[in-house]
Amino acid sequence: MSSVFKFKEFEVAQDQCAMKIGTDAVLLGAWVKLNSNVQTILDVGAGTGVIALQLAQRSQAIEIDAVEVNSDAFEQCVENFENSPWGDRLFCYHASFEELAEEPDLAYDLIVSNPPFFQQTASDTNARYQARFTQHLSFKNLLLGVNQTLNEEGSFACILPAETVPDFIQLAKTHQLHVNRICEVRGQPHSPVKRCLLQFSRKPTPVENEKLTIEISRHEYTEQYIELTKDFYLKM
Repeated sequence: MSSVFKFKEFEVAQDQCAMKIGTDAVLLGAWVKLNSNVQTILDVGAGTGVIALQLAQRSQAIEIDAVEVNSDAFEQCVENFENSPWGDRLFCYHASFEELAEEPDLAYDLIVSNPPFFQQTASDTNARYQARFTQHLSFKNLLLGVNQTLNEEGSFACILPAETVPDFIQLAKTHQLHVNRICEVRGQPHSPVKRCLLQFSRKPTPVENEKLTIEISRHEYTEQYIELTKDFYLKM
């Protein structure tokens, strides 16, 4: 795998990151709804910074922050931000989200996260494990931090395994976050739904339900997926 992933308007170095560029992150960065009044954005658990970079490309937000606890990933995220066309709008904190959320006066119009979501216990403590398992950012702590740092009119978006979604939505309600949009993602037409894209706000609204299929067959992408990602992938 190349250490640099090239998109249409930016490049992402990923040799120091445990989690490489994947479909989940790019889907979230392309799918999340951006209102015209979004001026401040936070990417939680930024990794390479790809989602923040996508949102910099898509928006005129004046402040796009990221938070990353892993030292190597943090340094790579900063490098990717500095090498992008939007370096003056991008900043990465080297901290846990729990630490950042305790900072006074932080408030964002949009918070996004491709969070760790494997919940079984494992003994492995390397960086890839930390990036994938919820012991290092539980759903409860993620939602608590979002509730602490989200503007009253703001929204929160994430991507999760389908089987975790009902419990996550219920947990979000206890943190004053209500789901507004759900997109069920399947790999091919007859595949089970593996991922769900979710967007929340503080106000209950009728839920927009969407479905997305990525491929018709191997490497033959659906028109819907191409339309969603064409501003980013070189070959779309």
